[in-house]
Amino acid sequence: MISIRKARTIIKATLAKGKEMELKPLTVIVLDAGGHPIAFEREDGASPGRFEIARGKAYGAVMLGLPGSAQMARAESQAYFMAAMNGAFEGKVVPVPGGVLVKDRKGAIIGAVGVTGDTSENDAAAATAAIEAAGFFADA
Repeated sequence: MISIRKARTIIKATLAKGKEMELKPLTVIVLDAGGHPIAFEREDGASPGRFEIARGKAYGAVMLGLPGSAQMARAESQAYFMAAMNGAFEGKVVPVPGGVLVKDRKGAIIGAVGVTGDTSENDAAAATAAIEAAGFFADA
């Protein structure tokens, strides 16, 4: 389980990593294993639509058990599969990097982090660093 305290730690560390990497303004969401939001933050200057993108990245990761990078690869090789999954999840899946699974020490998925605002690869890098800084394991 990801506590509210740990979720806030992940968000704070994501934003700090974004500043260190000199990324554009980020939006970060932490979801539990059921896809429900625990915490969310949007930096000044980030567009308002970024909430849905961040949520979609994290939601797809946790619901499919696949990080955004694997979803994107699947979408490229089997577009019909990802289209069907997005239909099944009412259009809530954004299958690109930046949706990062959060795992416990045993490798169980306990949630996901969605980051958006810069390139998808940079979004994933910031999330990965933050998840690890919070004491969890990341699958980007």
